[in-house]
Amino acid sequence: MSRIAAWFQERIPVSGADLRELTNEPVPNHLKRWWFALGGTPAYLFVVQIATGILLAVYYQPSSASAYQSVRYISEEAAYGWFIRSVHKWGATLMIAAVILHQMRVYFTGAYRKPREINWMVGMCILLCTLVLGFTGYSLVFEQLSYWGATVGANIAASVPLVGGPMKEMLLGGETYNEHTLSRFFVLHAAVLPVLLVLLLAIHIAIIRIQGVTEFHFEGDDEKTARGHFNFVPDHLMTELTLGLVLMVLLSVLATALPAHLGPQADPLSTPEVIKPEWFFYVAFRWLKLFSGTVAVLSTGFIVFVMFVWPFIDAWIRRHTRFSEASVWIGMFGVLAIVALTIWEAAVEH
Repeated sequence: MSRIAAWFQERIPVSGADLRELTNEPVPNHLKRWWFALGGTPAYLFVVQIATGILLAVYYQPSSASAYQSVRYISEEAAYGWFIRSVHKWGATLMIAAVILHQMRVYFTGAYRKPREINWMVGMCILLCTLVLGFTGYSLVFEQLSYWGATVGANIAASVPLVGGPMKEMLLGGETYNEHTLSRFFVLHAAVLPVLLVLLLAIHIAIIRIQGVTEFHFEGDDEKTARGHFNFVPDHLMTELTLGLVLMVLLSVLATALPAHLGPQADPLSTPEVIKPEWFFYVAFRWLKLFSGTVAVLSTGFIVFVMFVWPFIDAWIRRHTRFSEASVWIGMFGVLAIVALTIWEAAVEH
């Protein structure tokens, strides 16, 4: 073993001490609380999505003539196909929920403030990329609801002034849903968006390493606890691995108890009485029903823009008004509105 170690040491002159110094960046004590370390949860789930997605791609055929039958084969005939598909579906649900919760935690703790404005905007890009991944993945099944959901989504994109028409044609591969549409969704879902998400995560983590983690102090903590740190390796890494095991158990239970079902095949000639997207788009769907198409799209775009530049808006509010924590109340109102619209859309049939 010593000869093998010497062989590697000669060719890769990095010692164990060097590796420990590289990885053992001190981590603030408040990250022992899980809700302050939510970033690792969607990262783990993203790895699960990549692994299960590769397995599903072995059998999936991205064409309108064969997509539904390939999903049926995965669900009913391929060994453990139903389980892999169900883990993929629940992994997507939990990943989107985790990214949303992480963004909310950053917002309500003010961790987006100077000098972390850029990383907040990178986080917003990660959130949008994750949502589009969910949309394209949902559309690949070629069920009746996913087909019409994709059609409605393309029509919504067409409502955007100036660029709406080209966006719809680029998404669908034509004026309407056609034989080229699913292949485009598949390329987006399996190649373009995952690569983009990996790049965004790399930038996100690099900025965190450069700036350091935002440190928080809590009432009741003594000075040693408040200012203390612990090693990333092995302490924080073991915590993340434990959390990963818990998530794997949770995914397995959900996949077994509530497996992904397969609805009726898409029928372009039959419009369903009820068209509903996945839960993470309920709020947008309800918003579109409350206002006309262009108004709803423009207002949604404005809200997303405000969320992107919120660190600068918040800085202006804190500098020019006496409402230094106005962001908390605005955030609470926004969360309540999102929850209310989501429940409303979930509760009604049309």
